Amino acid sequence: MILAKLAYKSLLNRRASVLLTLFTIAISVMLLLSIERVRIDAKSSFSNTISGTDLIVGARTGDIQLLLSSVFRIGHTNNGVSWKSYEYITSQRGVKWSIPISLGDSHKGQAVLGTTLDYFSHYRFAKKQNLTFNKGHPFAAINEVVLGSEVANKLGYKLNDSIVISHGMGNTSFHHHDDNPFKIVGILNPTGTPVDKTLHIPLAAIDLIHGGSSPVHAEHAEHAEHAEHAEHAEHAEHAEHAEHAEHEKHNDLTGHPKQITAFLMGFNSPLYTLQIRRNINQYKQEALLGIMPTVTLKELWEMLAIVEKILLLFSAVVVLISLLGMLTTLLANLSQRRRELAILRSVGARPWHLFTLISIESLLTTLLGCLAGSVLYYLAIFSAGGYLQSHAGISVNITILSYYELGLIGVIMAAGFIIGLIPATRAYFYSLSDGMSIKA
Repeated sequence: MILAKLAYKSLLNRRASVLLTLFTIAISVMLLLSIERVRIDAKSSFSNTISGTDLIVGARTGDIQLLLSSVFRIGHTNNGVSWKSYEYITSQRGVKWSIPISLGDSHKGQAVLGTTLDYFSHYRFAKKQNLTFNKGHPFAAINEVVLGSEVANKLGYKLNDSIVISHGMGNTSFHHHDDNPFKIVGILNPTGTPVDKTLHIPLAAIDLIHGGSSPVHAEHAEHAEHAEHAEHAEHAEHAEHAEHAEHEKHNDLTGHPKQITAFLMGFNSPLYTLQIRRNINQYKQEALLGIMPTVTLKELWEMLAIVEKILLLFSAVVVLISLLGMLTTLLANLSQRRRELAILRSVGARPWHLFTLISIESLLTTLLGCLAGSVLYYLAIFSAGGYLQSHAGISVNITILSYYELGLIGVIMAAGFIIGLIPATRAYFYSLSDGMSIKA
């Protein structure tokens, strides 16, 4: 205890250089823990982009390319899926639900996705969480649009605003569909997935804006059709009429497009998933590909494993540099402390006392640096959590340090102690070379 107290007093006496060393260790620990947390949560967020979907079906291409284009809106497929094939495949036994999606348009650099009302009912992310609305409701007419949270926040849109869709993905738009404006009727809650950066419109609207007809005409036709159905259903049961009207409304929003980009499927049993996937991959009418998103996501992350290793290597190098900085500081101060060490020897301290003193100083500096680094880590995660969620789609969890993270801190402590043995050993031999060794 006397040596520990003496080491503490010695550190206070040299607080300027000690604080600088402590600060570098704290920064390195913060970076190491932050990189590890972002790496783990990025992997988790990446895997949770789509959940509860058994199959994704699109034109025959690579598994990863189909996943990136249909789920992450990265790249594009050269071909689509004919509507006839979609209807045939989704009518097979065991299919619980299906979601057609059509991509290819954009709005100010944000992807536009044509789909049906089933998208809001069956699409899942994270641990099978469903999409929820922050404001408004799903589209109910052909000229209505639902925005992802980031689109609304980034572009400053609110309910009932009108927007114009452009042909072409990303920031490259070849034609603006000014004659077919869309009314914002819903804004989704944040999900940390590409859904946040997407505008959702009825599938029938994709054909509408490309066909050049007016949404007003489409609405008139819809009202006329409903009026005709109401006239024919005067003597029918009210419940049957409501169900029929809902079905017609769903068909009006879906339409009969020539082709779609891809579609998602859910099945009643995993056995149907494997069977229909095999049938899709052997489909003779057109070249189609069915992928299981969970399996493909795992393959994609394995391809990115080199990124994990680079991040881990980078953080390890930062820690090593900080520890080497501590070693340099200790060695530089040691030459200036020879008089101090000689005084300690003159009052009865033995060489191993000096060895222990310097070792405790290095261990105490490393410990304080790790504690400060842990505090900075939580501050950094708390401050950057919202930004990572909204801009990178990474949902960072603020939790207590895991056993793995505590193990990393333990490794740093051990490394700091080992490095501290170098100046401690030199102090030991300094005391002998100064001619103050005590004979037994």
